[in-house]
Amino acid sequence: MADSPFIIEVTADNFDQVVLEGSQQQPVLVDFWADWCGPCKALMPILAKLAEEYRGKFILAKVNSDENQALAQQYGIRSLPTVKLFKHGAAVDEFMGALPEGQVREFLDQHIERESDAICNAALAAEAAGDPDKALELLKTANEVDPGRPQIVAALARLLMQKGEADTAEALLNALPTADRESREIAALLAQLEFSREGGIEESAESLQSQLEASPDNLELRYRLALRLLADKQYEAAMQHLLAIMQKDRSFGDDAARKTLLKAFDMLGDDPLVAIYRRKMFNFLY
Repeated sequence: MADSPFIIEVTADNFDQVVLEGSQQQPVLVDFWADWCGPCKALMPILAKLAEEYRGKFILAKVNSDENQALAQQYGIRSLPTVKLFKHGAAVDEFMGALPEGQVREFLDQHIERESDAICNAALAAEAAGDPDKALELLKTANEVDPGRPQIVAALARLLMQKGEADTAEALLNALPTADRESREIAALLAQLEFSREGGIEESAESLQSQLEASPDNLELRYRLALRLLADKQYEAAMQHLLAIMQKDRSFGDDAARKTLLKAFDMLGDDPLVAIYRRKMFNFLY
């Protein structure tokens, strides 16, 4: 740690120079810790790893709170570890406790510009200007520069799906850590891929609808129609069919209708349809 140019032991003597003056040039992450604090020791290697990985995008300043009680009191430290981020001479954000690495990354990425950010912004601008091919190439570059960053992977997978490259998109998404795959955005994309695959029936929704009208009690047919409608982004009609299946036979396909509804809710996120159909499902179940 002492050999790293990105990690500095800070005391009252050099706090102003390292943190207040230093944060005028780049963000400074100040870790208030103590030797007796178990969570502090759990967090330390995560912060050190990220300081090395970010290569000077921020400086990690470590303050032993027992040896620098006046500093700890000055900055209102009431529990350990407390980590404060300084920019332009002032504390702008903080977290307490030993967060997992993914959450620390999210915290940092709110305040630290990375090379991939500019590339992603250019990709979004290209997409908005009606040039998805250029946007796709830029996002591929961003993923090479900053591999496995969830925001980049999600945007890249979304464009790949639009171009019909579902297998490539799915491989990228599934390569992410479990915690990232469970985030709303990634889970929604994976659900969309699943619906597209399961709903990838040669028959159109219109054909399936005609068959269902002739055989309204055929739950397998109704379920296939619901999947086709989800793949076609006709979400409300699909959810109506899934509810109808639940009302007819909860056990159909090992409760497939309810499970598919929940995946649809994840995919749609904050869409107003989610609240409406979640309430309808709840009323039916309970």
